[in-house]
Amino acid sequence: MNATKIERMKATVIHEFGPPDVLRYEDVPDPVPRAGEIRIRVHAATVNRVLDVSLRAGKESARGAALPLIPGVDCAGIVDAVGPQVSRWRVGDHVAAAGIMPLDVCAEDGGGYNGPRGMMGIKRPGGFAEKVAVPACAAVALPEHLDFHRAAVVLRHVPTAWNLLVHVADLKFDETVLIMGAGGNLGTIGIQIAKNVIGARVIAAAGSDARVALGKKLGADHGINYASENILNEIMKITDGKGVDVLYDNIANPTVLPLAFRGIGMNGRLVTAGAHAGPNVAIDFSHLYHKRITIKGMPGYTPADLPHCLAAAAQGKVVPQIERVLPLSAAAEAHRLVEAHEGQGKIVLDPTLG
Repeated sequence: MNATKIERMKATVIHEFGPPDVLRYEDVPDPVPRAGEIRIRVHAATVNRVLDVSLRAGKESARGAALPLIPGVDCAGIVDAVGPQVSRWRVGDHVAAAGIMPLDVCAEDGGGYNGPRGMMGIKRPGGFAEKVAVPACAAVALPEHLDFHRAAVVLRHVPTAWNLLVHVADLKFDETVLIMGAGGNLGTIGIQIAKNVIGARVIAAAGSDARVALGKKLGADHGINYASENILNEIMKITDGKGVDVLYDNIANPTVLPLAFRGIGMNGRLVTAGAHAGPNVAIDFSHLYHKRITIKGMPGYTPADLPHCLAAAAQGKVVPQIERVLPLSAAAEAHRLVEAHEGQGKIVLDPTLG
């Protein structure tokens, strides 16, 4: 009797938490899509400071990752197999997937599912592999003219920024928004959504001239280097003393944010989905109530926005910044680059590269 041959693929696997060298590039069995799932041949997966790098270092124990684990909280690629009870997707479709999704078997549209959910790359195998199986309901079709590398970055950051500016802040045409961390991933995306999609006036704020210049290159009307200028004074100059309508901040810098907060005008809104430099920041409560300011924190995104985000990227309204594309075998190097804070864009892993 001939035993069924088990197909194998390359993947990056974490067997223990620690420095980048704990990432092992090894052979593992191909994933087999269950009922309601599809399998994606991965062409791109992004490397993220918290969800990948900090997780690998053992600093995200609250997220409950179980080892061994194939990390990677997003991916883009080509459907190469479909499981039973899947009719929406076909082999050859270009798709992307990211974030929180069902962990157990579910219908292809996710309807009626009440089981556990979690992020790919944390609660279920992720995108740092040649192939990954995901629920069919977690995949989104890629528009033409959007390559896999950009699609992966779009799915990681654009929906969060879109949700913050469009829904949470309710930023309007011709309002003024201050984008903090203008050279970072959420900052660069936020600038483009605010300017090219909503039509707002944009102030890009960052801690270096180079990052401010990048923000202005991406469409910001004004720039502030808060390392060399008083950000509050500059906000008031730019807005003729009125202050900004929206403060978009995902950094929570305890030195800079208190000044920026005082630059919010009447009925202004502060929105955030991050606190990488925080988390503790002092704010002026008298300014809060005198100016009737609303503060909202909202991580994640609205699934219905995903097609709009991908379409905006395909149309060139949002161009994700990619610093480097590396082969999957260089995952440890990619982690070291992120830890070193090098570059101004995303590091992307491509398993199809030699």
